[in-house]
Amino acid sequence: MDVRSENSSVQVVRWAKLPGQVIQRTRLQVWFIRICSSILIWTCLVQLVAVGELWHPKLFTRFLNGFETIPTPPPAPPPLPPPRNYISNGFLKISCNGGLNQMRAAICDMVTVARLLNLTLVVPELDKTSFWADPSDFEDIFDVGHFIESLRDEVRIVKRLPKRFSRKYGFQPLEMPPVSWSTEKYYLQQILPLFSKHKVIHFNRTDTRLANNGLPQHLQKLRCRVNFQALKFTPSIEALGNKLVRLLQQKGPFMALHLRYEMDMLAFSGCTHGCTIEEAQELKRLRYAFPWWREKEIVSEDRRSQGLCPLTPEEATLILQALGFEQNTQIYIASGEIYGSEKRLGMLKATFPQIVKKETLLNPEELRQFQNHSSQMAALDFMVSVASNIFVPSYDGNMAKLVEGHRRYFGYKKTVQLNRRKLVELVDLHENGTISWHEFSNAVKSSHKKRMGQPNYRIMIPEKPKEEDYFYANPQECFCEMTNSSSKVNSTALD
Repeated sequence: MDVRSENSSVQVVRWAKLPGQVIQRTRLQVWFIRICSSILIWTCLVQLVAVGELWHPKLFTRFLNGFETIPTPPPAPPPLPPPRNYISNGFLKISCNGGLNQMRAAICDMVTVARLLNLTLVVPELDKTSFWADPSDFEDIFDVGHFIESLRDEVRIVKRLPKRFSRKYGFQPLEMPPVSWSTEKYYLQQILPLFSKHKVIHFNRTDTRLANNGLPQHLQKLRCRVNFQALKFTPSIEALGNKLVRLLQQKGPFMALHLRYEMDMLAFSGCTHGCTIEEAQELKRLRYAFPWWREKEIVSEDRRSQGLCPLTPEEATLILQALGFEQNTQIYIASGEIYGSEKRLGMLKATFPQIVKKETLLNPEELRQFQNHSSQMAALDFMVSVASNIFVPSYDGNMAKLVEGHRRYFGYKKTVQLNRRKLVELVDLHENGTISWHEFSNAVKSSHKKRMGQPNYRIMIPEKPKEEDYFYANPQECFCEMTNSSSKVNSTALD
């Protein structure tokens, strides 16, 4: 064999291997390019999403999720105002008295007094010794952090007095109740000078200690700001209150009936219409047991004829029927335990079967934390009453007035301001057969056409502040504009 031929064949064999090597190398290069490209593409995509989130939040998230609906997060709270810089004239300590809404109004007043006198306010103490015996502290009902921070541009608020002013170190603050229905002049001329001698003053009663009228506009607006913005309920109360509203709204429009036919109110007012002899005696004993309920001997029928008694459940039933509410009206009972229990609600439930209470809408476990805390339970009723399509109070107590003010503030929502003096007269005339049902119903409707929460101005009686319109029921200084238009609130329909 020719050696050259052999070498040639060997050379051919060697060259024959090269195409395979080229193919293998080419495949490696392709995979390398693919991996690098993938990394580059994903890097660009991540950067693009990040930039897109800054430019238009949720745009790319929705794209990647197939445009599914994503809940919009709640708006960020507005930035806190800078603290007001002032030299404090002293510390104001307050002990509120009464139920939740009486205390709420008092807190608004005392913040305003602290602002007027350039004082440092100590977080209010709540009433624990009244009929309700509720052990709740301020922070159990209200969001104390929000209360302090949201008002820092007006008044300095601290959770407790400095140690040097504590009784433990022998310090005795001046204790006193301010004069009821007092004006700016009283606090500036009689209270402020006391702080030069007493660095701490303790107001041991705070109900209605600030006048309804005659105060500067900025102080009236501050009362509203505390009431409508600074006094937020705790997150647990807010959550459960909102759940109650949601459950009611799922079934349609609803009425909140503040049926103030409760033991404390009946004992305090001396109203026993519709009660048995034994019940009337029980209520009288209770009235005598509480020394701060000053009136002892009360003629029930005289008070009722003057419109000073809460409507009974039976009277409330007749009035709602006369106003034209239909049998299928959903009614939420905003109250504590009705005196006489379920038997006194028999007529109301038979006429309006869709009667509900927080105890029937929620399971016992959800309400357990609020049991034996009447103010916290009242806070739930307050939230539902403010949110209701129509609010009907059977008595114009503190809750009725505070809820009415909130409903005006939030757009003049319908509130039936019952003329109890006229109504009990009509009820008696109907029940003794003097007037027919048709006449009764027409009289009830005509007497309440202008009592549906329409815009109006407070009636002022300077010499009789207890008889004039309450500031918190109609804080007109805090509304952007007053209008005489009442077309939207005349109807009693739940729209």
